[in-house]
Amino acid sequence: MFLAVMWVACVLLSFFILVMPFSSVQANLRLQVGDVAGQDILAPQTLSYQSEVLTLQQRQESANAVAPVYGPADAEVAREQLDHLRIALNFINTIRQDSYASLEQKINDLSAMQNVNLSQESAQAILLLDEAAWQNIQQETIVVLEQVMRNTIRQNRLEEAKQSIPALVSLSIPQEQAELVAELAAAFVVPNSFYSDSLTQAAQEEASAAVQPVVRTFLSNEVIVQRGEVIGEEDLEALQEFGLVQPEAGWQDYVAAAAITLAVFALVVLYLRYRPRLIEDLRGLVLVAVLFVLFLVAARLTIVDRTVVPYIFPIAGFGLLVASLFSTQAAIVFGFVLSVLAAYNLPNAFDLTLYYLLGTLFGILFLRRAQRVMAYFWAGAAVSVASAAVIIAYRLPLASTDLLGLLTLIGAAILNGFAAASLTIVLQLFLAQWLGLTTTIQLLELARPDHPLLQFILRNAPGTYQHSLLIANLSEQAAEAIGADALLTRIGSLYHDAGKARQPHYFIENQVPGSTNPHDSLSPKESAKMILQHVPDGLQLASKHHLPKRIIDFIAEHHGTLFTRYQYAKALEAAGGNEKKVNIADYQYQGPRPQSRETALVMLADGCEARTRAERPKTREELRALVKNVIDSRMAQGQLDDTGLTMHDLKLILETYVSGLRGVYHPRLIYPELDEQTMGALDAQPALKTTNPKQ
Repeated sequence: MFLAVMWVACVLLSFFILVMPFSSVQANLRLQVGDVAGQDILAPQTLSYQSEVLTLQQRQESANAVAPVYGPADAEVAREQLDHLRIALNFINTIRQDSYASLEQKINDLSAMQNVNLSQESAQAILLLDEAAWQNIQQETIVVLEQVMRNTIRQNRLEEAKQSIPALVSLSIPQEQAELVAELAAAFVVPNSFYSDSLTQAAQEEASAAVQPVVRTFLSNEVIVQRGEVIGEEDLEALQEFGLVQPEAGWQDYVAAAAITLAVFALVVLYLRYRPRLIEDLRGLVLVAVLFVLFLVAARLTIVDRTVVPYIFPIAGFGLLVASLFSTQAAIVFGFVLSVLAAYNLPNAFDLTLYYLLGTLFGILFLRRAQRVMAYFWAGAAVSVASAAVIIAYRLPLASTDLLGLLTLIGAAILNGFAAASLTIVLQLFLAQWLGLTTTIQLLELARPDHPLLQFILRNAPGTYQHSLLIANLSEQAAEAIGADALLTRIGSLYHDAGKARQPHYFIENQVPGSTNPHDSLSPKESAKMILQHVPDGLQLASKHHLPKRIIDFIAEHHGTLFTRYQYAKALEAAGGNEKKVNIADYQYQGPRPQSRETALVMLADGCEARTRAERPKTREELRALVKNVIDSRMAQGQLDDTGLTMHDLKLILETYVSGLRGVYHPRLIYPELDEQTMGALDAQPALKTTNPKQ
């Protein structure tokens, strides 16, 4: 319900922004078609444009000049008429052979035929023919009708076709019989070619499309409309091109604004149907809606009735901001909507829409995940280049474009790109924390070694710090391999075990070799409690140091809902193998299971590194089997069900972790022990001299 209300609110606000007076081109003259010009109206500058009015007129004239198009002769019609003729001839044969009817009755019967209007003289002549002559007439009539109907016969040329029949009758037949053949055949001649609306319309469209757009050119100070002249459609169009007149808003303007608004926001609805996770983020959607309205209001306040300002206004900044805070797909959709509405109903709406849209798309696609601050400036540069390309494409061919004006607009495009990048950097710093999102700049700050929490881990738990660095390297490489967010994965890895720094001596990587393990003096349940506690401790430290939610997820999810197997096995052993005496919840992490690919990578890297450190596989095959076992185990326990990882992703992760762990835990040379005499001899050797004093 809330989403529906917000959607309606955005639609209504956008509609009112488009139709409000401040958002429309101001009219210098109030003229309409049919008005009389009260003064000479001169062109303020040289301008060439494609006249839609004149082009439409010429296309309409060209279409009207197309003659009606008829289809080809329909052979089926000819067959039907031949069948009708044979039926009529059979009927005549029946009358001729009727020995009970008088001649007068037979003449009346033939005259009453529906398809053939025989005169009484012709009917009598047919009845008085001998059988051989009548057979000749029948055959010749069929042949003649077939010849006639093979030709194309249209309704307006039907009489002409009938008049051609006598010339088709065989000359071997006597004149009286030939006339009977012609009369019988003519009765069955009908049109077989009919008017085709589709073919005519296609010909008209082809003729219309062949008309080239009409280009009108006005020189500076040339008279557009003379005083006392009635304003025509082409005159009003010219005045609008120069921005000298804008018709008062009528119902058509409101309907048009409503149509474009509903169309673009319908696109948003269709997009959100395929992005349910974005719908769940109500706070994020509200922010996008507010930013959209603010950008649209600012655009319509500043770019309307301006020459250069529209090319400076950083519409692309909205797309870059949405891309950095949410996703590339969302930025493309919302950026498209803003580009269309911002330039709507302006004199150069088409090229300005393309200017905004192409710049926004280039910026978003160049930004991608933006793992460096410089990525924003490269995105800004992409916006500038794309925008400048649109200006050159649409302005350079115009005869009215001068070099200074072109350079000015290109300079505006460059300023536009870097303004968009700068605005994105500034706004996301304020908005990301409020949304609980993680931005590149935040991640880069968290990666600094002097971050207070990293320093706390380094001082209190140096082993955990080194372990986290190793996990960060492994996870980052795997994230790059599967196309996940590598920077987020690395930073999350650095902080995933932050809770161990509160009680570092309970974790083996922080214990001094040879020292007493505090777990030896604890029961399995107490030992598990100390191990499990590092997750809640980490969450408390993360909250204290205001870490973003995405980083906190690594702390909460990197063990999922697994349990401490060693302590649980000890407890089960102490209980004599009776599982009912052991509460598994005392040995299980609270989770949740990993909810993203990035946190899943850290879980897998953590498990693989711990097993590798404990078992020290000697060959690559053993290491590969170990890593595969860890991945298969996590899959079997359902820990990866919510991550979206594919089997192909897991294969890439396996290979990446094997290579990474192989490089860290490779077999090392065992150096022989030297006695004191040998060591003394080595110490007495002079230092090797080198020819390079810098070495």
